[in-house]
Amino acid sequence: MEVRHPVTPCYNGEFVQQFILSILAVIRVFFRSRSDTALEVLALRQQVAVLKRKRSRPPLNFLDRLFWSTLRRFWPGWKNVLVIVKPETVVGWHRAGFRFYWRWLSRPRGGRPKLPEEVRQLIRRMAKENAGWGAPKIHGEILKLGFVVSERTVARYLRRIRRRGDPAKRWLAFLQNHREVIVAFDFFTVPTITFKLLYCFFVIEHGRRKVLLFHVTGHPTAEWVVQQLREAFPEAAPYKYVILDNDSIFNGEVTAFLTSAGLEPKRTSIQAPWQNGTAERWVGSARREMLDHVIPLNEAHLRRLIREYVDYYHDDRLHDSLENDSPSRRPVEAKPEGNGEVIALDRVGGLHHRYTWRRAAGTAERTTPPVADPTALNGTGVRGRARSTAFTTDSAQHAGSLRPAIPSPDETFRTNPTDFAVTERCASPPTSMWLRTTCESRR
Repeated sequence: MEVRHPVTPCYNGEFVQQFILSILAVIRVFFRSRSDTALEVLALRQQVAVLKRKRSRPPLNFLDRLFWSTLRRFWPGWKNVLVIVKPETVVGWHRAGFRFYWRWLSRPRGGRPKLPEEVRQLIRRMAKENAGWGAPKIHGEILKLGFVVSERTVARYLRRIRRRGDPAKRWLAFLQNHREVIVAFDFFTVPTITFKLLYCFFVIEHGRRKVLLFHVTGHPTAEWVVQQLREAFPEAAPYKYVILDNDSIFNGEVTAFLTSAGLEPKRTSIQAPWQNGTAERWVGSARREMLDHVIPLNEAHLRRLIREYVDYYHDDRLHDSLENDSPSRRPVEAKPEGNGEVIALDRVGGLHHRYTWRRAAGTAERTTPPVADPTALNGTGVRGRARSTAFTTDSAQHAGSLRPAIPSPDETFRTNPTDFAVTERCASPPTSMWLRTTCESRR
């Protein structure tokens, strides 16, 4: 079996041997008669014609192009014997060789040394991260890092960079620097079992991610939104900025109320929900963790579901952005002495759980809860009296306010209108009848 050489034929020894034999055949022509030479040329032309019919475009290598380019320079009649390629192709080869030759003569042989790639990347990085910096500031920072470069060189590289800045980075810096004084509000829709579309309005703060207010309606208007904002901000609030989108409901009447309340409205750009990321993230969490698993029957049913989720969101759900804490600052429970057992408390109808310690039977702990600031936000997101664990009733006046969370089955608080009493922990989980009786007595 014949083994082919892996090297291309134009570079191996076989081709060189054939090329030398061709040169010797050319020299032999000068020692032959003219008739023999003419017959040989005729025979070769016939073979070339057959090859041309069989393969219209035979492959040519570098040496073939070099041969025809050189022959064109020294023999005027080269076009008459050319068969395998067109004369224009040979002219193109010659011009390409001309350009390559002069490019080689004009190659750079020194000059000003190039700036290191590390410094160039550093200039681009500083210009991108600091849109307001010019060549003097960037040059000074580079000198402090130990690099030797002139300010003129830095300015020359800055001219090649588009200095528009990063709008997303500027907006995120604004949100981080004013997080404690920023609130946001928005709408999201939920379909019911009868294909009716309900609109959920909510107000959320950026500091601790607390939902200050939410409400559900089937026909939102600007007047209705203003009324909800009055309930969310009944008095002077510590907030300064309000982020809202370009919904047509948030018209001049809404912005006028915000301005009169001492809040500065900040509208997001068109089709830029990421600029209201805290509100959009809360909507996504509510959908993934509760709304995608239920079908609301009507407006009252949806209001109750979201109320339960908000209670879970405030008191039990942990947030990465809050260093694994809840918006209401969930305390760390110490492991009880003796045989402590971890129990799961159902939240949001069993979709989520809170885990806590159950103390052994016969043990009781007396603790005094901290007294809430009457002017601070209570757990429901509504300003006023400190949060109480008594259940509230639905009414037209407080239909949109949040209810406090139901106490966990293993603990209850006995409260009075003036002071907090001592906390008693039950030895065993209460029954539903016991819980209902307790609720009625608190009312």
